Amino acid sequence: MTSQATPPPRARTRRVRLPSVLREEPQYRLLFTGQALSILGDRVMMVVLPFAVLAVGGHVGDVAIVSVAQFLPFAVLALPAGVWADRLNRKTIVVASDVTRFVCQLTAGLLLVTGTAHVLHLAVLAAVYGAADAFFAPAFTGLLPGTVSPINLQPANALRGLSYSTSSIVGPVLAGFLVAFAGGPAGAFLFDAATFAISVACLIPLRPRVVADGLHDEDPNASTTHFLTSLKEGWAEVRSRPWVTAFLGGMASYHAIVLPAIFVLGPVLAAEEMNGARSWAIITAGFGVGCVLGDLLLLRWRPQFALRVASLMLIGASCQAAFIGSGLGEWAIAGLEVLAGICVTGTFTLWQTSLQEHVPDRALSRVSSYDYLTSTGLIPLGNLTVGFVTAAIGLHHALLAMTVLGVTAAVAIAAVPAVRRLPRAAASAAADHS
Repeated sequence: MTSQATPPPRARTRRVRLPSVLREEPQYRLLFTGQALSILGDRVMMVVLPFAVLAVGGHVGDVAIVSVAQFLPFAVLALPAGVWADRLNRKTIVVASDVTRFVCQLTAGLLLVTGTAHVLHLAVLAAVYGAADAFFAPAFTGLLPGTVSPINLQPANALRGLSYSTSSIVGPVLAGFLVAFAGGPAGAFLFDAATFAISVACLIPLRPRVVADGLHDEDPNASTTHFLTSLKEGWAEVRSRPWVTAFLGGMASYHAIVLPAIFVLGPVLAAEEMNGARSWAIITAGFGVGCVLGDLLLLRWRPQFALRVASLMLIGASCQAAFIGSGLGEWAIAGLEVLAGICVTGTFTLWQTSLQEHVPDRALSRVSSYDYLTSTGLIPLGNLTVGFVTAAIGLHHALLAMTVLGVTAAVAIAAVPAVRRLPRAAASAAADHS
C-alpha cells in the first residue's frame, strides 16, 4: 500500500483592502489620489523653500520676505475666495488653482536649474502661489461633499487628514533626499510641480454630484447676487449658527495662543534644555504618530455628537504648551505629543465634517473661508506676540500662560450648549421624520 503525502495547506494570502470610502466612492477616489500627492509636495516645499532662497544668494531677511509673500495673498483673498467658490463652479476653481501652482513651481524649478533665479523671482512666484492656494481651500471644502455619500463624509475627511499626517512624516525625509540627490532645491520644485500635474489629471474627469438634499438646496440667485451682498450673507450664515461662531473662536484661540508653542517656543526649549534638533525631531515624530492614529480611529468611529467630541479633543490639543514645558525628557514629551496628535487631528476632522453636514451647500465655501482666515490668518500674529511675551516673562512662564489661556478658551467652547448638542446630520433627519 502506497502512502500519498498530503500537500501542505495553502498559505493564506492577505489582500490589502482599501478603506471603504475609497472602494465605494469612485469620485472621491479621483479627488483623493491627486490631492494626497499634492499634499506630499506641499510638505516637501515647506522644508525646501528657505533653502532655495539661501541658494540664490538670499539671507534670513529674504527668507522671511518670501514666506510673507506666500502668506499675505492667502490672508487677503480668503474671504473673497469663499464668495467666488459659492458663486462659480468649484471644480473649475480647484483645477485652475492647481494649474496655477503647477506653473509657479515649474517656473521656479527651471529658473533654479538654469541658475537664473533671484530672490525677487521666488517672492513673486510665492505670491502667485499663495493667491491660488487661497482660492483652492474654500472651493475644495465645498467640493468634497459632492464626491461622497453623506454616510462617508467623515471617513473622507479622516482620510484626507491621514494624508496630511503621513506627508508631515514622509515629506521632510523626501525633501532631504531630493535636495541631496535630485539637483538640490530645483529638484524639489520640479517634484512639487509634477504632483500638481497629477492632481489636475485626476480632477479633470471628476464628476461631483449636485448636493441638493433639503439641507443643501442650491440658491437660484447664488450666481447673480452682488459680491458684497454675498459676502454679508456669508457672515450672516456664520452668525446664525452659535456653534459655528463658538468654534471659530476656539480655532482662533488654538492657532494664535497654542500653536506658537510648537512653531516658536518648542524648538527654543529643545535647543536650550535638551539635545537640540535631535530632541525636537523625536517630539514632533510623536505628534505625527498621534495624528496618524487619530485619523485611523476616525475612519471607523463615528461619534453621535461629532462637535461635542471635537470640543473635548480641542481641550487636549490645547495642552501642548504644558506638554512641551513639562520638564520631562524628550521621550516622555513625545509620548504626550502622541495624545496631542490624536486630539488635534480629531478636532479638525470632526469640525470640518460638522460644517459640511450642517451648513447649506450654497454657503459652505463662504463659511469655511472664515475658518481658514481665523486659523491660518492668526498664526503669524500669534508667533510674533509670543516672541515679545517670552522676552518679557521668560520661556516657562510663557508656556504656562499659553496653557492657561488655551485650555480655558477650549473649555469655554465645550461648555456652549449649541456645541454640545449639535447632532449628526443623519440624526437630525431621522428626528425630523419621527
